[in-house]
Amino acid sequence: MLSGVHILSRARNRSVWATTPQLSRRALSFISVAVGLAAWELIGRFLVANSLFLATPLQAVEALGNMWIGGELQRHIWSSTQEFVIGFLIGSASGIAIGLAIATSRNAAAIFNPWVAGLYSTPIVALAPLMILWFGIGIWSKVAVVISVVVFPVMVNTESGIRATSPHLIEVARSLCATRWQIFAKVSIPSAMPYILAGLRLGIGRGLIGVVIGEFFGARAGVGYLIVQSAEAFNMPAMFAGVIIFAAAGIGLTAAFQALEHWLLRWR
Repeated sequence: MLSGVHILSRARNRSVWATTPQLSRRALSFISVAVGLAAWELIGRFLVANSLFLATPLQAVEALGNMWIGGELQRHIWSSTQEFVIGFLIGSASGIAIGLAIATSRNAAAIFNPWVAGLYSTPIVALAPLMILWFGIGIWSKVAVVISVVVFPVMVNTESGIRATSPHLIEVARSLCATRWQIFAKVSIPSAMPYILAGLRLGIGRGLIGVVIGEFFGARAGVGYLIVQSAEAFNMPAMFAGVIIFAAAGIGLTAAFQALEHWLLRWR
């Protein structure tokens, strides 16, 4: 009886210790953000003290509120959201498909590897003007820019994940008379899933950067367009408001994707 009590006590202590680090990490993240914003506010108000050079977080939030009331902010956010979502979905699907082809076929690897090596090292800033020239200043030029920056990290991570599949797992599947397709679907894909999800998470940040770059070079609307127009008019609160929108989008999307990753990979 006494041993049973000790076992229950130890299990309860483990659950408490498992929960406490998660709460402490969340608290540290919140404190880090709060301290950074407070330091930004103090520097902007007392050290710089000139909104032409550095707008404070409160001034940026006030600018956000004014643009939201006027209806301008919704138009810019909707335009950037369309560009990001369409480009991210197409780029992710293309990256996974090409990565699987490179990892499973030597002929596909011979075809794609020179292009991957060349284009992956090319700065997207050099390609963005060409996208604008080819597709115009509408939504599809920005979508093309987002695709071009999302596809490579997803592709490389997918290929690495397939190649990192344990040979022992493959041998076990073969010993159970599994076909090549069954090995690919039941062993290689699940084994590569953490790599694929990591590539998709990288693609989120790169996709947001692609939206900004595309809108910098030519756009009629969008948060990147808002940043450029505000900088040219020396409207620093509105410019920093656009920066805050992209930062908040990156934090929110990454956190949501991490939650999805934990749910999909709960078997780990």
